[in-house]
Amino acid sequence: MASTKSIYIASDSANQRIDKFLSSYDSTLSRSFIQRLIDNGSVTVNGKFAKSSYKLKGGDEIKMEIPELEPSTVKPEPIPLDILYEDESVIVINKPAGMVVHPAAGYGSGTLVNALLYHCRNTLSGIGGIERPGIVHRLDKDTSGLLMAAKDDFTHNHLSKQLKDRTIVRKYLALVKGIIKEDSKKIEIPIGRHVTDRKKMSIKTKRGRIAITEFTVIERFDNYTLLEIRLKTGRTHQIRVHLSAIGHPVAGDRVYGGHKKQGHGSWVMGQEKNKLAPCPLPLALIIPRQMLHAAILGFIHPKTGKYLEFNAQLPDDMKDILIFIRRKN
Repeated sequence: MASTKSIYIASDSANQRIDKFLSSYDSTLSRSFIQRLIDNGSVTVNGKFAKSSYKLKGGDEIKMEIPELEPSTVKPEPIPLDILYEDESVIVINKPAGMVVHPAAGYGSGTLVNALLYHCRNTLSGIGGIERPGIVHRLDKDTSGLLMAAKDDFTHNHLSKQLKDRTIVRKYLALVKGIIKEDSKKIEIPIGRHVTDRKKMSIKTKRGRIAITEFTVIERFDNYTLLEIRLKTGRTHQIRVHLSAIGHPVAGDRVYGGHKKQGHGSWVMGQEKNKLAPCPLPLALIIPRQMLHAAILGFIHPKTGKYLEFNAQLPDDMKDILIFIRRKN
């Protein structure tokens, strides 16, 4: 079942993109949700299917079918969370590498959402839908670090607007392949779906969206560079795609260029405790996951108006890799 809304466009609303207009018209619906409705053919203008980029005209009639939300099949699970901050509106989590943020194909349990549902009970925002309650932004499965979730729709909308306006501070630490000569750099290359592999993102795409990544070199090694990265936009896999595009993929990234053995030495990552252990043979250093960590997250609290900033220390696996590389440097 679905409910249908009919909206007539006044002249003072003309020339707006339809997705932007609808997300401001109904604050309970996020712009990404609106775009999914448009892509699914659930939005028409004057009886014709609309595109997200359509510019409204005075007198247009919009019809939007909104599906009724089904009861969530995502189950609360008592999964420990590393909580850096929590109040009645927002919660900030230090996500471990290996944890998926929300349920998807092949990941029906053990996700951050499962853990949040158990911890927060019924206090998560519903804007993300039944599969993504409270989720304002995401981190890749194998990226560690800071992530925030909203407990009500007002907070969710406010934080989403900060993301859109690029006022949220997001800084990452990344170990990348090769030696970067510049001390700092701004990468501004559009990103979109790969033309042949729909699971991947790429700079070689038919419909790229603006993406801006800035970095500063922290430390250089024989075969690697440690970077502090600041995101100005938030495209899927943005850091990984941009760094791969300039020839310095994130170490250990098996999708965008880090699938080969990284460096050389007589140490390997231990299998049981994920610690470096001596090896009798000169094997290559095996990096178990992409060396990318969301270290700093800062935002304006939607209800108090105060700026909050959080810092998550490097996880042990990245610390151990850096210890090994420094020894060999």
